[in-house]
Amino acid sequence: MRRVTGPAMALAVALAALPAWAAAGPTDPSKSATPLPGSSGATPGQKAMPELPSPYTPNYTRGAVPPSNGQPPDFAYGAYQRGQYVTAFREATKRIEANPKDAAAMTLLGELYNQGLGVKQDPVKAAEWYKVAAAQNDAAAMSSLGLMALDGRGMPKDIKAGRHWLEQATAQGSPTAAYNLGLILIGTGSAADESAAVAQFRKAADAEIGPAQHDLGVLYLQGRGVPKDPSKAAAWFRRGADNGDLASEIEYAILLFNGTGVTKDERSAARYFLHAASRGNAIAQNRIARLYAVGRGVAKNTVEAAAWNLAAAGQGLSDAWLDQTLSGLSAEERNRAERLANERVEQR
Repeated sequence: MRRVTGPAMALAVALAALPAWAAAGPTDPSKSATPLPGSSGATPGQKAMPELPSPYTPNYTRGAVPPSNGQPPDFAYGAYQRGQYVTAFREATKRIEANPKDAAAMTLLGELYNQGLGVKQDPVKAAEWYKVAAAQNDAAAMSSLGLMALDGRGMPKDIKAGRHWLEQATAQGSPTAAYNLGLILIGTGSAADESAAVAQFRKAADAEIGPAQHDLGVLYLQGRGVPKDPSKAAAWFRRGADNGDLASEIEYAILLFNGTGVTKDERSAARYFLHAASRGNAIAQNRIARLYAVGRGVAKNTVEAAAWNLAAAGQGLSDAWLDQTLSGLSAEERNRAERLANERVEQR
């Protein structure tokens, strides 16, 4: 997944969440005839995704960004990606002095002002730089302007203008703008807009943007804007998981465990839960704790169950069924579980 930078900006949406397993009551998953209930509770379209202001591959750690399409190395973006923001600001400024129509350098200055990297944070100046870059048809600048207008950041809040900028950026081929446009559409409650949102999410998903792959999976699972298709939902969740999207990873694990849209595989499901749990996700920690408690997908291990239950509870996700199931642990076992839970918190 092409990672994006900058603060996440919340967009209000009207799509109801799937029921969370933690809220489903003390169902005992040890009975093989009882599927693992619920989902991760994730909802498509929860947060807007800021645009990465660079046409190059991110996370380049040494030297300048390599040449692209015969262009010279990009020292400004190379410095930005290494976290050398003052240098990035200086190099971008030099480029604009040499070429007043350097849209990529303008967008970079907008991003630095927007996030307060190397300069004092100033949303108004950020919007000004994004606007002059957008006038040069820079898709990243248009996308960022759209989010700023929707959020009322650096300019008066203007939903219509925000949508316009996102549409312009999408037309220029920005997958993150397509994703954010999909968020707007999915929030209207209109059936036609739901179908249009699917098309936008698919553009972003085809560009390997994990949150878009997750949202498509949820829509296929619910039959919103597309015919209900658990198999397609599972395929999108798998792609999102492969791209590091936690919500996708948990949803895919649940489908694997239940055999919904994919061949039932409790051991593989447990591996996905365990991976997501190790990344600090409370829902995954709760799920893997239940599996360790009853020995499904993993060997039964009440100490591991208690450790993961403590980790989830530390994030506010309590589970009365697990508390009751694990109430018979010895003092030594409880101490081991507490040590494991603390170690996992520290490792994050």
